[in-house]
Amino acid sequence: MQPVPENHVLRRLFRGLVDNVFCAEIGLCDPELTEYVAELLVNFTHVDMLCVVRTAEGRPLRQIADLLTHLDCGHDGVSGEEDLLVHRHIGDVALFWSGVYPEGLRRRRGLACKDQLLDYVAQGKRSYAIVSQLADADASPPPALFSRLSREFEFCCHGLGLVRREWEQADPAAGHDGGLLY
Repeated sequence: MQPVPENHVLRRLFRGLVDNVFCAEIGLCDPELTEYVAELLVNFTHVDMLCVVRTAEGRPLRQIADLLTHLDCGHDGVSGEEDLLVHRHIGDVALFWSGVYPEGLRRRRGLACKDQLLDYVAQGKRSYAIVSQLADADASPPPALFSRLSREFEFCCHGLGLVRREWEQADPAAGHDGGLLY
C-alpha cells in the first residue's frame, strides 16, 4: 500500500473541509489538531489502515476489544513504544468510526462482536490521554496534541460528522469529488 502523495486531491479536500468545519462551524480553531484529523481521514481512505496492528502470527486486529486484549496480554514483551502506537491507533479508529460512520457503530451493536459493548467515545478519549502520557515531550506529533484530542474528542466527532456531510454534498462539477477512494 502506497502512501497518499502530498499533493493528492484528497489531502487538499480533507484539509479544506476539516479546517472550514472545525473553525467556522464548531469554533475549534486549532491548526495542529485539524491537520491531524485531516491526515487521519487521508490515511483511512486505505481500508487496510484500520487494522495495522497485528498479532505475532500476523493476524490483523480489527476490533478495539482485540487491541485492548493485545495490550493487556503484554503482546510478547514489546516495548512501551508499541503500547503508545496501539493506544494511538485505538484513539484514531474510535474517532474515525464515532465521527464519520456512527451508524456503523449502531449497526455493530446488533451483531455478535466483541466491540458491541464498547463505548468508542470513552475508549478513544482514554487512549488519546494515555498517548499524551506515554509520548516523549519532543515527539511528533507532540503529547499536548493527544491531550487536546482526548479533551475535545466529542467536538472532533461532531466535526467529522459535519465533514462527511460536506463531502457528501460536494458538487462534482466544482471539482470536489475526486473520489474518496482511489
